Amino acid sequence: MNAPERMPLTLALPAASGALENFTLSAPRTFPKRPSRAFSRVAYSAAHVVADPLAANDPWLDAAIDWDATLAYRRHLWSLGLGVAEAMDTAQRGMGLDWPTSLELIRRSLDAARGIPGALIASGAGTDHLAPEHARTLDDVITAYEQQIAAIEALGGRVIVMASRALARVARSPDDYARVYDRILRQVKEPVIIHWLGEMFDPALEGYWGHRDHLRAMDSAVAIINDHADKIDGVKISLLDAGKEISMRRRLAPGVRMYTGDDFNYAELIAGDAIGHSHALLGIFDAIAPAASAALGELAAGNTASFHDILAPTVPLSRHIFRAPTRFYKTGVVFLAWLNGHQKHFAMIGGQQSARSLLHFAELFRLADAAGLLTDPSLAHSRMRTLLALHGVEG
Repeated sequence: MNAPERMPLTLALPAASGALENFTLSAPRTFPKRPSRAFSRVAYSAAHVVADPLAANDPWLDAAIDWDATLAYRRHLWSLGLGVAEAMDTAQRGMGLDWPTSLELIRRSLDAARGIPGALIASGAGTDHLAPEHARTLDDVITAYEQQIAAIEALGGRVIVMASRALARVARSPDDYARVYDRILRQVKEPVIIHWLGEMFDPALEGYWGHRDHLRAMDSAVAIINDHADKIDGVKISLLDAGKEISMRRRLAPGVRMYTGDDFNYAELIAGDAIGHSHALLGIFDAIAPAASAALGELAAGNTASFHDILAPTVPLSRHIFRAPTRFYKTGVVFLAWLNGHQKHFAMIGGQQSARSLLHFAELFRLADAAGLLTDPSLAHSRMRTLLALHGVEG
């Protein structure tokens, strides 16, 4: 006998008009569970952390992590051939996750990676244990960077040099940035990734590299990077502007990779052009990991059309998740992880599950469905109904 047809899953979602509109879920896309070939791009996913909702803490003040679920998600990313960029802003670094907890996260992730052949991991080193208002001199910033870099290197980790709020506060010119980066880059044991995080992600970083104008700031950044090319694996740029990334990419010294952090234009930047391409270090790869892995596999096989076919429907989803205020994008990343069963709850460090509206979640749900990324529609349907009910939407 034929199996009975499954009834379509439908629920009423709020629309921008305020009315409820029936929405029927579609079947998810099927992606490979493992990559069939090595990727032609280095690809890191900036991974989120799973909060512990049963901890006896004050969620706005204290970070409590569900370590088992957090590490399980990293194993999921590694199984798809993606690297893990650890303790970045996707993990609420400096936005609820403090340095001692970040270092414990880095230690546990490095330990987990050692048991997985080929697992790629690099970890964020910044100055977030130094409150910006307590930074008085450039030497204060240098010392803070040195402490975090030394701690990660002592664990055997590779380093991503994160942008520093303290440096943005005390620096008075591009020369001040050059002095700080020169000091720390001369000391690192292995080539690092430099992260330029734009003010749309963190308003405290406006004017980084000594200029508010991004193109003038780029001049400063490129000079520092190219002067230390032997100490730099690559640079991650997060300005959400494809033209600026391409311009900077073409100015980097040979051997220095560009890692796109552009969650609006990643598909075209990774595909590249006749002159070059970007690699990836993306927060959105946390949310779209199966599609990202499948697309990168197609690109490695020379199937550029298939690469774009897979990623094209994920771009509207990513642009929605990262819409202004962009710093709240982490809420959408965790929401999608909850819908797909990677965690049992929708609670976040700092209570940031409340950072987006129900209308935002409803549209995210529609876009994730359109991208084929609701891997278990029945579970996603059930969990979305729960969220709707918590907001007073029944039926």
